[in-house]
Amino acid sequence: MFTAISVVYVIDRTSAEKGRKYYEDAGYIIWDIQTEKKVVALTFDDGPQATHTENVLNLLDQYDAKGTFFIVGQQAEKYPQIVRRMYETGHEIANHTYSHPYSKSVPKVMKEIEKTNEILYSITGFSTKLFRPVEGNYTDELVTEVAREGYKLVMWSWHLDTEDWKDPGVNKIVNTVLTGIEQGDVVLFHDGGGNREQTVQALEKILPELKKQGYSFVTISEMLRLQQAGK
Repeated sequence: MFTAISVVYVIDRTSAEKGRKYYEDAGYIIWDIQTEKKVVALTFDDGPQATHTENVLNLLDQYDAKGTFFIVGQQAEKYPQIVRRMYETGHEIANHTYSHPYSKSVPKVMKEIEKTNEILYSITGFSTKLFRPVEGNYTDELVTEVAREGYKLVMWSWHLDTEDWKDPGVNKIVNTVLTGIEQGDVVLFHDGGGNREQTVQALEKILPELKKQGYSFVTISEMLRLQQAGK
């Protein structure tokens, strides 16, 4: 059973020696994009979870916003109807391993990715090619293997990690997003792994304000298409 664990997001840069520019230029990893369009990608990790994910989806639908959900396979097995709702209402489903392991074993992670993809396909009939590693932790070996299997590794804009899993308070989550947001950014939230009421309450303030500022909320795949088109 997947349970919340208090961890700090740390990138294993000693193992990932090639650096961000190399991976961006090679097309292996996305953090955010340069674009003239006023778009932002809202991403959610560790779900689905019964109450909070449903509330997040309700809010996104209310503001005509599309999110990208990095799903834990074990949670998808528990709540297939929520995964189906995500997919059928135009949100993007993506892979966040099966059991959310804190492991540096590339073979183990690849097996978890494969298992989760099979589960997501069985629910939606769709095979995702987007993957986010646990803790945002990657190595050169993992990036190489993920790319070999046809996946795009998705990170987030470093200044837009809301750290909502720490329950920092609604205002802090809101301020992190509204003071840091720029077009082409990728925001990191969590809809699972614990009590995400603060995330839901923060979205109630963030979504109308960003919409008022003229932002559109797109999926990671839509963002990648903008990047490829040079827009």
